[in-house]
Amino acid sequence: MAADEKTQAKTEQAKGKIKEVAGRAVGNERLTAEGRAEQTKGDARQAKEKVKDALND
Repeated sequence: MAADEKTQAKTEQAKGKIKEVAGRAVGNERLTAEGRAEQTKGDARQAKEKVKDALND
């Protein structure tokens, strides 16, 4: 996994988790959904890089 892509994936996941928790804490469904979406985007980026790594081995 490229270091910059891995870092970006982890950052997206962390930001998404923070948004989700904050949204739940204040009862903001939109913020909670945005957080989940951002986490999913990070998960997808990470999975893509893992597949690329597996194919290159």
